[in-house]
Amino acid sequence: MSYTAPLKDMLFDIEHLANIGEIAKLPGFEDAGLETAQAVLEECARFNQDVVAPLNVAGDRNPSSFKDGAVTTTPGFKEAFAQYVSGGWQGLQHPADFGGQGLPKTIGAACGEMLNSANMSFALCPLLSDGAIEALLTAGSDELKAVYLEKLVSGQWTGTMNLTEPQAGSDLAMVRSRAEAQPDGTYKVFGTKIFITYGEHDMAENIVHLVLARVTGAPEGVKGISLFVVPKFIVGKDGRLSERNDVHCVSIEHKLGIKASPTAVLQYGDNGGAVGYLVGQENRGLEYMFIMMNSARYAVGMQGIAIAERAYQHAVAYAKDRVQSRPVDGSINASAPIIHHPDVKRMLMTMRAYTEGCRAMASVAAAAYDAAHHHPDAEARKQNQAFYEFMVPLVKGYSTEMSLEVTSLGVQVHGGMGFIEETGAAQYYRDAKILTIYEGTTAIQANDLVGRKTARDGGQTAKAIAAQIEKTEAELAKSDSPAAAAVLKRLKAARLAFVDVVDFVAGQTKASPNAVFAGSVPYLMLAGNLVAGWQLARSLIIAEDLASRSFDTDFMLAKIATARFYAEHILNKVPGIRDSIVDGAESVTSLALDAF
Repeated sequence: MSYTAPLKDMLFDIEHLANIGEIAKLPGFEDAGLETAQAVLEECARFNQDVVAPLNVAGDRNPSSFKDGAVTTTPGFKEAFAQYVSGGWQGLQHPADFGGQGLPKTIGAACGEMLNSANMSFALCPLLSDGAIEALLTAGSDELKAVYLEKLVSGQWTGTMNLTEPQAGSDLAMVRSRAEAQPDGTYKVFGTKIFITYGEHDMAENIVHLVLARVTGAPEGVKGISLFVVPKFIVGKDGRLSERNDVHCVSIEHKLGIKASPTAVLQYGDNGGAVGYLVGQENRGLEYMFIMMNSARYAVGMQGIAIAERAYQHAVAYAKDRVQSRPVDGSINASAPIIHHPDVKRMLMTMRAYTEGCRAMASVAAAAYDAAHHHPDAEARKQNQAFYEFMVPLVKGYSTEMSLEVTSLGVQVHGGMGFIEETGAAQYYRDAKILTIYEGTTAIQANDLVGRKTARDGGQTAKAIAAQIEKTEAELAKSDSPAAAAVLKRLKAARLAFVDVVDFVAGQTKASPNAVFAGSVPYLMLAGNLVAGWQLARSLIIAEDLASRSFDTDFMLAKIATARFYAEHILNKVPGIRDSIVDGAESVTSLALDAF
């Protein structure tokens, strides 16, 4: 099934919700206004629709393979990646100083969605490179930047992040990989790393691994972890590749989904030690790795939106084509395409509303990131940074959990044919499951939201967001339309429920941590639901105004209908979730452990 990039919806969000016109006023982004965004997105859509998307099914049916220490990617991937590199897509939002295009995240995020909708397995390679680039930009020495950044930004080399070990999953305090300092300032790295995305492949001439390890004599726990660059091939002083480093792929995993993306087990130091180069200072590796993690977490949230969009398009096409049963209202006196049936419409509207709501939320978060890094006013940077950091667990957690529901509905719309691999609906469902797990499970995102983002500042950032939502409610109240009234009713109820939960979390995290964390994931889902609904409420206000002026009326009426559906069928769940968090903790924890 073909993929068509939802350019109109993306550009609506970029123009009206993310306010690209304001971003273009920031230093360094003067040429990155709406016209640039549209040109970049249109070119990105052509590339992904024509080159990358056709490889999606092939990658699922003929995944990467491993033999004699080498990984061969799906036929066509290597050639498509060469086109990706030659088009400059890897460097889209990275600094021009290292060969990038320096475009805002607001534009880059939309391009990332397209790449992941086209082929999530393929997109994982540049996603990990982006994280490695961010870490080196932030913590790398001038020498490391000079050696590695230009090649990574161009895509000539790719990057990985190496955290997980057989005994150390989310608990990085248990990392055992070790690094021994050498007289020449390098380190010898030893250990085993698992779940390394694109840890070995044939699409680039070098792979730059960023590896967590303990320097000999370092403190126990997370305070003794350092970060190292360990390239597949050593880079000579002339910048050319020399001998193979002592890091080798010993196997790749067989997975539920994202089968074309090679997930490697990497062995370091079996032949004397892999040459590594310290990033920043010893024992600050976790701090630096979180730079990569935050970059990757936002990107994984975009993957959720991307796979949901692809599943939605697939389901709509099938629903318009599949003929089954007469409509219940008798409007057609014969069997009709299933899109005429109310429950199929409900499923498709749920898929559409979730996807558009999360896309809008992510676009606004990207704009905050751009302002946090480029606004000339320090206070504006601080406020935008706080907002963006609050949004990251929502974008990652809520968007990926919703992608499971959306891709499951996609299978359901297909009926029995959805359970058959040939229709392609099942691949999206299988691919989506990993999104709630890697780069920090949903529970880890929720712990972050509770501890760092809510309890730490007494709920101030959360309540500042609630105050912004209240302003949107005031705007909705100015409209006399039934849609605006319906959205206002649900948005206000959701906001009040959110404030209750924020008070509970901020007030009880220290005194009753089990009670708070029993509801941490529901809190994350409540907050994500509210913020996505808020952005769709803003969309409705804008769409009503534009429709009244006969601007792209059909599209605007669809935006209004989608926002109303979200409010009445998704946002209306928030007060019930509030009750389970504030009043339901005891029933989570009361059952004796041996009764499970």
